[in-house]
Amino acid sequence: MQRRHLLQAASAAIVLPRLAFAQSFPTKPIRYIVPVAAGGGNDMIARVVGERWGSALGQPFVIENLGGGGGVLASQTTAHSAPDGYTLMQGYVATHGTNPATRKVPYDAVKDFTPIGMIGATPNVLAVTSSLPVKTVAEFVDYVKKNPGKVNYGSAGQGSLTHLTMELFKIETGTEMTHVPYRGIAPAINDVLGGQTQAMFPGLAAALPHLRSGRMRALAVTGKQRNPQIKDVPTLDEAGLKGFDAMQWYGSVGPAGLPADVVKRLNETQVAVLKAPDLREKLASEAVEPWPMTPTEFGDYIKSEIARWTKVVQARNIHLDE
Repeated sequence: MQRRHLLQAASAAIVLPRLAFAQSFPTKPIRYIVPVAAGGGNDMIARVVGERWGSALGQPFVIENLGGGGGVLASQTTAHSAPDGYTLMQGYVATHGTNPATRKVPYDAVKDFTPIGMIGATPNVLAVTSSLPVKTVAEFVDYVKKNPGKVNYGSAGQGSLTHLTMELFKIETGTEMTHVPYRGIAPAINDVLGGQTQAMFPGLAAALPHLRSGRMRALAVTGKQRNPQIKDVPTLDEAGLKGFDAMQWYGSVGPAGLPADVVKRLNETQVAVLKAPDLREKLASEAVEPWPMTPTEFGDYIKSEIARWTKVVQARNIHLDE
């Protein structure tokens, strides 16, 4: 009997500090690693969300930009941090989707991290140069098939979302186009505008000014529903490619082994922030729609993204490590 009481007391001694930790968390600023250089959409999203998230938690978010290696440095730093909730990272489609699918990275995008929640996503747009005589996806597919070897598409680089999305499109439509990789989205768009390439799949934020000027034509958008900024443009699903999806997404992760109660507090406050109307307005400048998820939902989404792009890479025989 005495032994049982001692075991119960020992168990309580372990549980009580953990409960106290969860109830008091956080007691100091939270380091929030962004895997790109300062400036640009990814960084803006981190700062806008981080400011409000920190207010909700009662402690500031200290944004730390760790660009380099396509997000490898930031991912490794986060994965090797103490699993106490005070170091988080803004994972996105490259660090936890396309990179693990296209190359050998020195981290496991699933096992080395604890998913906190999705922040939001922006669609990619199937866009063509305005001089191309097509106005729908069906017309574009027909044009490509009738003009073999004459249609080139640009991307932001080998293995980028803009590259893999078009490769997925080629698989789904049975078309062939020549890939022209660029060092970044801006020069890729410039060559579509100039007619040197005929098509691409840029993110909506980067494409919007050129769509509005008429120098680039949108045929369809990725995602499950139309985007409010270009309501007249159908989704690829509506255009006949059922289930086609490819989004530029952003979410928060921590190192593996974060306590469940801390994850719960982080997720609940993040979701509350994402539901605020003023945040939706702020993120609209990057064409990002808030997309709150539970940690489990976000973890499952990451796994599905890696599986999706790995399948495309294998089907198209893309090897970026060679």
